[in-house]
This record gives sequence, C-alpha cells and structure tokens, in this order.
Amino acid sequence: MFHKEGFKIILIALVITVGTLLLADSLIETLWIQKTVQVAILVFLLLILQFFRNPKRPVNSDDFKLIAPVDGKVVVIEEVFESEYFKDRRLQVSIFMSPINVHVTRYALSGLIKFSKYHPGKYLVAWHPKASEENERTTIVIENPVFGEVLYRQIAGALARRIVNYAKEGMQVVQGEDAGFIKFGSRVDLFLPLGTELNVKLNEKAIGGKTIIAVRS
Repeated sequence: MFHKEGFKIILIALVITVGTLLLADSLIETLWIQKTVQVAILVFLLLILQFFRNPKRPVNSDDFKLIAPVDGKVVVIEEVFESEYFKDRRLQVSIFMSPINVHVTRYALSGLIKFSKYHPGKYLVAWHPKASEENERTTIVIENPVFGEVLYRQIAGALARRIVNYAKEGMQVVQGEDAGFIKFGSRVDLFLPLGTELNVKLNEKAIGGKTIIAVRS
C-alpha cells in the first residue's frame, strides 16, 4: 500500500520511467550505456515507491500508552523549555526519520486536538538543534484523559519541502490513525509532561504505531 500523498509523484515517476526505458531502447545504440540508463531509472522508481509506502499497523487504542508517531531513531531525550504553546518546561523526545524510513505520521494518542498551526521556515538538517524552532514545521496539541496535553511537532528536514498535517482544532482523533506525512527526510518532536515514564532510550529504533514511547499507570 502507498500513501495517498504520494499518488501524484508516483504517477509522474511511472511516466518518466516508462518513457526513459522506451527512449533508451530506441535511441541508445551502445548496449552497456542503454542498460545502465534503464537500471538507473528503475532504481529511481523503486526509491520513490519505497518512500511513499504506507504499511498498515492496527493499533488497539490505549490511553495509558503513548506510541511512536513515526518510524526512525530516537535522537533527543531531554528536559527543555517549550516556548510556543506550553511556555514551560517539558520532556522532549525526538525521532529522526531518514529518507528510507516510512514517513507517515500517526496519532500517538487518542484525544481532542486543542491546537494545530503551520509555520513556514528554513530547511536546516533535521537533527540541527535549531530545526525545531526555525524549520518549516507544524505544531499539534492533543488533550488525552490520562497524559493531559501532549504536543508533537512535525519538522521538515534539508530535503523536505512539504509537510502534510490532517489535525484540525476540535477534532477527536484515534491513536494510531493517519495524522499526516512529511516528504523526504524529517523529524518529529514530542513534548510530554515532566515526570512521564519513558519506555525508550537514546538511539533506539522506533516503529510508528508500534513502539511504546511512554506509559502511565
């Protein structure tokens, strides 16, 4: 299965691939050059297809567990001052997504969307310390009956040029469902209440919709 945000790009890639294969076959006489071009365009198509893949991961909603919103590696776990919404100190957990990761964003919790805002910005590499405040990004806050208000931020990376966010203020959302997409390399930051019991460690691999980031008893 492929994510709907990739349908147009996949179609364009298919047209380019078929056209290149046909042209290479008819216009390039040197066999090794012809085959090199054809293999290269097929690799290009495979990369596009794998980037927009959307694996189905059923989730049994549990208000006492906060799940990973995306695939990637946990690159930040620290107490920080969150200046946009809470304006106080929070526990930040950041997951970096490389271009080969699934880029679907999933709701980490069920609850009510209290805040959703898009910010245009720069395209620093996603692991840059200032990326959370200066890059193109969206900020979303979910109010959950167990965790309270949890903020997550989709952050574009150096290659990303479009963040898709489906969350709108007033929506009731369900844990694990599709929350959006970030195209071509990015990061997601979670801002949790201080004292939250984490279930992940720095540099650990996270799987969106499956890995449990935090728990409440």
